[in-house]
Amino acid sequence: MESASQGLLSDTMTDVPVDNTASARTSAPEGLTDAEEEELRSELAKVEEEIGTLRQVLAAKERHCGELKRKLGLTTFDGLKQNLSKSWHDVQGSNAYMKTSEKLGEWNEKVTQSELYKKTQETLSQAGQKTSAALSNVGSVISRKLGDMRNSTTFKSFEDRVGTIKSRVVGSRENSTDPHSPTGSGDKPPQDNAPF
Repeated sequence: MESASQGLLSDTMTDVPVDNTASARTSAPEGLTDAEEEELRSELAKVEEEIGTLRQVLAAKERHCGELKRKLGLTTFDGLKQNLSKSWHDVQGSNAYMKTSEKLGEWNEKVTQSELYKKTQETLSQAGQKTSAALSNVGSVISRKLGDMRNSTTFKSFEDRVGTIKSRVVGSRENSTDPHSPTGSGDKPPQDNAPF
């Protein structure tokens, strides 16, 4: 009887290391008959064989899945993104997240209703309004000063001089027939009507 069970075990349990001390035992475990022990060992061998088969099937399915994703152009990054999205959705639905969110909402309500928060918010609001008004005034002053400067006689004189110099430079180009000039072989450059 012992040799028959050993032959059965050695054929089906190729992935499991053999324990030599167990085969040296002569008595069945406490409360089991020899027949029950043999039946349990046989069932164990079958389950371990099924586990091995399932691992092989799973590996083949994972390879096939990878090939399909590659053919569809799905990248590992897409899978990671999808997993993260699903995980975040699961976290948001979890009891711990709901309780934490609820507690934070309560704390937020208490803080925003506190007198200190209201005073701080009011002070910051006033400071923002005053800063905005000051910047607006500075902008108006700068704009007015630039307008005054542009209307000054000094600026008008400078603008006239630049205009005169420009007309002389552009005028000398128009009269040039040098084929090596930047405008080509005597062609007139397009007119520029800018004030400078």
